Amino acid sequence: MRVPLSWLREYVDLPATETGRDVQAKLIAAGLEVETVEQLGDGLKGPLVVGRVLTIEELTEFKKPIRFCTVDVGTANGTGEPQEIVCGARNFAVGDKVVVVLPGAELPGGFAISARKTYGRNSHGMICSSDELGMGDDGSKGIVVLPPEYEVGTDAIKLLELVDEVLDIAVTPDRGYCLSLRGIAREMATAYGLPLRDPALLDVPGPNAFGHPVQVSDPLGCDRFTARTVTGLDPDVHSPIWLKRRLQKAGMRPISLAVDITNYVMLELGQPLHAYDRARVQGAIGVRRAEAGEKLTTLDGTVRTLDAEDLVITDDRGPIGLAGVMGGANTEVDETDGTTTEVVIEAAHFDPIAIARAARRHKLASEASKRFERGVDPLAGAAAAQRTVDLLVLLAGGTADSGVTEVIAPSAPHTITIPADHPDKVAGMEYGRETVVRRLQEVGCDVYGQDELIVTVPSWRPDLTDPNDLAEEVIRLEGYENLPSTLPKPPAGLGLTERQRLHRRVGRALAGAGYVEAPNYPFIGEHVFDQLGLAADDRKRRVVKLVNPLSDEEPALRTTLLPGLLGALRRNDGRGSHDLALFETGLVFHPQDELSVAARLPVDRRPTDEELASLTTALPVQPRHAAVVLAGAREQAGWWGKGRPADWADAIEAARLLAGEAGTELIVRKGQYGPWHPGRCAELAVVVHGEERVIGYAGELHPGVLKTLGLPARTCAMEVNLDALETASAGVPKGPKISTFPVATQDVALVVDAFVPHTEVEAALREGAGELLEAIRLFDVYENAEQLGDGRKSLAYALRFRAGDRTLTVDEASAARDAAIALAGERTGAVLRS
Repeated sequence: MRVPLSWLREYVDLPATETGRDVQAKLIAAGLEVETVEQLGDGLKGPLVVGRVLTIEELTEFKKPIRFCTVDVGTANGTGEPQEIVCGARNFAVGDKVVVVLPGAELPGGFAISARKTYGRNSHGMICSSDELGMGDDGSKGIVVLPPEYEVGTDAIKLLELVDEVLDIAVTPDRGYCLSLRGIAREMATAYGLPLRDPALLDVPGPNAFGHPVQVSDPLGCDRFTARTVTGLDPDVHSPIWLKRRLQKAGMRPISLAVDITNYVMLELGQPLHAYDRARVQGAIGVRRAEAGEKLTTLDGTVRTLDAEDLVITDDRGPIGLAGVMGGANTEVDETDGTTTEVVIEAAHFDPIAIARAARRHKLASEASKRFERGVDPLAGAAAAQRTVDLLVLLAGGTADSGVTEVIAPSAPHTITIPADHPDKVAGMEYGRETVVRRLQEVGCDVYGQDELIVTVPSWRPDLTDPNDLAEEVIRLEGYENLPSTLPKPPAGLGLTERQRLHRRVGRALAGAGYVEAPNYPFIGEHVFDQLGLAADDRKRRVVKLVNPLSDEEPALRTTLLPGLLGALRRNDGRGSHDLALFETGLVFHPQDELSVAARLPVDRRPTDEELASLTTALPVQPRHAAVVLAGAREQAGWWGKGRPADWADAIEAARLLAGEAGTELIVRKGQYGPWHPGRCAELAVVVHGEERVIGYAGELHPGVLKTLGLPARTCAMEVNLDALETASAGVPKGPKISTFPVATQDVALVVDAFVPHTEVEAALREGAGELLEAIRLFDVYENAEQLGDGRKSLAYALRFRAGDRTLTVDEASAARDAAIALAGERTGAVLRS
């Protein structure tokens, strides 16, 4: 919202010494976002006067059209002689009144004017365009041609109001009343403690039966509609300079007198208006919901197909306007053909939600829709219509019709009960009842009561709905800068939960293992499940969709961490980082089996356990997962060795690392799932309450997935459910007991069938060896058909035995080894390799 300071001064008697910067500071302190203060005419110096074109000589010997003009500027040049000026513009003629800048003057931007010879002639000054004067868009794109009534030699700086300060205010959605001079002036008057001359305080005649007929079929969509008629308009009259300049300063382009007046009143009072050519309106004006498929040609010339939820303005032919957004072309006030002499003024109040949805549905944001969707004062319609009628009568020579139409749906003012000390409790400082009442009255509220205040909210503040809204008004007007800086005093807590400790340990462990954390947005598109090769009935395909997503391409919440991590890996690989190891821990989201609507929690007390439980049941299931992705080299080559690439074993080792942090045993076995290679995929499981539970997968990704996603060859990944891992956890891992007695190492090589997993052999050895076994490590895998036979392999293990209270004998270590071999042979068919 652009607000000229000179316009504001009409409603508040600011001290003459107050500058735009001073006003900016006051309004910012009151909670408004004043982004800039534009200094119009900065650096402009006269003489800049009105001149009359006497002669025009066309200079044809140049590549582009050039005109040599003589202009009467009166005595402004000190001689009274015509001023000779060379000009290239062609939108003016002999006898036109123009703006002339004389030698010695300076235009905005430091452009000094002097006499000079150009195109073979002497030019003493310039005939100015609106751009050169910094006036903004006036629609002419050329020389400023003034109305003929202005005298030659008149100071054009004052006439065109070229020097001013304009405040550019970013109005937040809850402060819709500030999209008007009336609203900003109210805030300024409060900030300075000065009286406000409310431009909406007008004598408005009451409704009668003689006005233009109006039929409102949807009172919920339109609860107020005022119609006024003005006849006898002079179609040849154009908007005066002061009106055009105020619109230009406010960022609007002058169009025609009737339209300019409606825009002017909208800026002044915040009430959008629309003017219909009365001769083009057939029958009564109506307000209703559109019928699906109806057509409307709006003022921008676009034919729009209407939706059944659109609120439309109609006459006997059908829709003539999209309510609160844009009027229709078939009832447009057209001053170009000079036929509009009677207009019907519409000042209505529409449902904000209906207008906001219509504007977005048709991608047709307008100044009117921007105000309606933020909330317009429903009581300002009659005053805005009267103000428009007065200006049309004054400027266009019209006559106000005696008929006044008002359609009003009954409604009661909104009241709020608030304890007088509630703002004190919110702010943490004492204001007192008198201050609270005074500030609320400055906002426009009616306040009654002593300890309990009954506050009637003004019609222009629909954002005030709760006691906390009123407390905020008191606090901001008293000054946020006056709030004391106090530190909160929370009660002593119990520290981090076990779940939180596990998440931190997992993050530290993965970072220590060389992984880099890469957090991602939790949004995905459902097409990613096809890219990952998930089955059609996979549970991960059931997603929670957002009503208002940040991106239409990613409207759902993730059910797996892999899409985000793989995307990060692809981007880094494409930027030259080929050796990558990334990890992420975060929530995934699964919809509840039974959907429910969350209750609105109170803000004046702590929610009850039942209210919190109902809120939880309405939320999706949100387990925390951990995932890693690897590509390129896992160990770099150098003088120390050849290095090696990352492979499926590294992904599995990352899962073992997490299980170790959780203090639980991880079951690793062959698996097959979605994006993983069917021959290089491990299924990860834990034992929970005596039953195995699959918590994730690890291994090398499928080549088809890599090709679809554009990932490096042999990319590996792992993802586990951390919450399930915690459920199987034995608690915080305890540090090992260090024995002072020596270790006894026994190596054993077992021959098994090639399809027997190493993990089954290791589990049997571990169980058979008993308590004396300290550690077991697979250090060799050997396959040779000539020595072992077809379909056989040799697994070599190093067994470490140790006792905590004595040195083991050779016989004790050997007995434990033999027991381990025996159980492995019984369970897996392993035989000792000779």
